[in-house]
Formats: sequence, C-alpha cells, structure tokens
Amino acid sequence: MAGPAKTGGAGGGAKGRPRPGFWHYARANFLTGLVVVVPIVLTIYLTWAFITFVDDKVVPLVPAPYNPRTYIDADIPGFGVVIFLVFTAIVGYLAKRVFGMQLIRLGEDIVSRMPVVRSVYNALKQIIETVLSQSASSFRQACLVEYPRQGIWAIAFVATDTRGEIVERMGGEEMVSVFLPTTPNPTSGFLLFVPKKDVILLDMTIEEAAKLVISAGLVVPPTKAERAAALRNTEARKRAIARAAGVKNGTPKV
Repeated sequence: MAGPAKTGGAGGGAKGRPRPGFWHYARANFLTGLVVVVPIVLTIYLTWAFITFVDDKVVPLVPAPYNPRTYIDADIPGFGVVIFLVFTAIVGYLAKRVFGMQLIRLGEDIVSRMPVVRSVYNALKQIIETVLSQSASSFRQACLVEYPRQGIWAIAFVATDTRGEIVERMGGEEMVSVFLPTTPNPTSGFLLFVPKKDVILLDMTIEEAAKLVISAGLVVPPTKAERAAALRNTEARKRAIARAAGVKNGTPKV
C-alpha cells in the first residue's frame, strides 16, 4: 500500500512542475533586448540632440563666405560643433598668453560691476572649474557612511579632508568632506562632514560606485577576491593557449 505512494515522490514533483511557456521566453528576451537597446538609443538621441542644438545656435553666426549653406544649400550636421570646438580652443590658447589674460581680466572687471550678471557668471565659472578640474578637487575614493540614521549605510564619495571653521567648531576632530549622491541621478546629492573614524573606505573605483548608484544597486562591481580569481583564470587560460600553440608547433612548453 505504501509502495506506490513513495514512487511518485521526487519524480512526480519534477514532472508536475509546469514548463515555462512562450510568453515567459518572449518576456525574458524582450527585457534582455531592452537592456541592450535602451542605452544605445538614448546615447544616439542625446548625442544628436546636442549636435542639433549647437548647430542651431552656432551656424547662423558663421559668416556667409565660410558657411556651407551658402554653397550647397544644405546643413552639414556637426559643422556648428566643429566651429564651437575650434573657437573654444582658440580662446583657451589666447587665455594662456599675457594679452589674452588681460582681456579676460578686463571682461571680468566689467562683469563684476553688473549686480545680477556678476552672481550668475561667478556661479557658472566656479561650477565649470570644479567639474573640469583634474586636480585634488576631484573625488578621491568611494566610501560608506551611515545615512540617514545609524544602522543604514549609503555610498558616498570622499572629496577632501575637512578644514577651516568646521573642524574648529567640532573640537579639532579629524573629519572628511563627502558627497552623498542620489539615485538614479548622481549629479545631485548632499555634502556631509563626517568624522574620519565613521567612514568605511571601499576598494571599488569611483566609476564602479557611480554605476552602482545609477543602477539602484543592480550593477554590483566585483570584490577584490573576485578580481583576483578572474585574473588568475585569465592567466591560466593564456598559459593553456600558449601550451596548446607550442604542442601544435612541435615545441611543447612546460
């Protein structure tokens, strides 16, 4: 009596499990394709939108003898971008020279006398210098800080060691200035002054931490041990390929 009941155990469970249908595979393939197609389409769209925007603003300013529209009665996509890049490079070249520096200083003196324009110009200049700077003002390392309360951790970027009045007000304790980005837009966030002892430094790079933030935790970078294992596997495959090539050529390598 008990025999037949036992026979239908594991095998019956496996047979009774429904197989994924057509729509399951179609949905999986669609999501996979979406992950591949969406970044490409967005990149192309944003690039084309930027080129079109710059062309619309710059090309009308080009004199007629130098404007391709005068001769071929058509717009060349990217012509305005090229003119903008060349113009910017020339301005940068002149700015490095004494004459160019004097002109820039004169222009900034004029702008500094305009109440509203002065504030906008100084803010934009500071933002651009910060973004384009490749010196110590860039982020140093990714880290973990407790935010928004104790026991909950968030990814942040170490900007620099905190100095000045803030350290004095905190009793001289060693602190670091960290930028806590928001998800999925890491360009906005919060500036936090955190005691150095409360910051956990991470091995992942700034780019890997930014991908982790943008993807809302879906794109997880490999750990140091995983990187080392992948490197060992790569080296082992290279040695195997080299030995196989040596055997094929009649000179086996040990």
